[in-house]
Amino acid sequence: MTIPLLEYAPLSPNQRVKNFDVPTDESPRIYSTDNILSPSDMGTLIDVAYRQIFFHAFATDREPVLESQLRGGQITVRDFIRGLLLSNTYRTSFYELNSNYRFVEHTVQKVLGRDVYGEREKIAWSAVVMTKGIAGFVDELLNSEEYLSNFGYDTVPYHRRRILPSQTIGERPFNIKSPRYDAYYRAKFGFPQFVWQSTVRSYNPAKTYTAGNPSAFLDMAQSISPRGGQAQRISSLNIDIEKSLPRR
Repeated sequence: MTIPLLEYAPLSPNQRVKNFDVPTDESPRIYSTDNILSPSDMGTLIDVAYRQIFFHAFATDREPVLESQLRGGQITVRDFIRGLLLSNTYRTSFYELNSNYRFVEHTVQKVLGRDVYGEREKIAWSAVVMTKGIAGFVDELLNSEEYLSNFGYDTVPYHRRRILPSQTIGERPFNIKSPRYDAYYRAKFGFPQFVWQSTVRSYNPAKTYTAGNPSAFLDMAQSISPRGGQAQRISSLNIDIEKSLPRR
């Protein structure tokens, strides 16, 4: 028996009011299949989706089947986002190396484009992960009214309300303030590492000489340790001439 989603309330009114900000260069760019004009535009949309979900996708992290289906119109952008969230890369990079609370925080930021509303929302969605698994949790987010009203079926999720008039620096990007791994796994992996030297190494700058300075040749001569050839001390009386000459 699955329990219903626990109730939680937003802690800030910024997510509940309409955005009246004047668009600037720092405003998020919206990528949607509604304004795709060329195959290169579709490739840009796919790359943006990878950056939104994975932050960075290597060649081995890409999903060629999902990309082909999206280019062919067989699936929507929402289905493509769902495939990335259920991929092996997202599971191994975010779910298996974090607690459920941390996993919920990452996924809400990437899918809904906002921060979680405190610990109550983490607990509510963690209960969904516990009862319905990752697929059920992802479907709940993608089927939510918040996701459909903001992104729909054809728009790649983005960081909403990133620049706030009430703050001097705005909201920092999620990938900067929310590392991929929790503190426990960062310590387990051994980073960040601080290397301290027990002794301070002194720095001796290289000597510079003027042209024609004999000190330059003196240092070069002192750095060479030649060894002369030693003469063999063999008496002519000890040489066997018959054995030394070849037989004919």
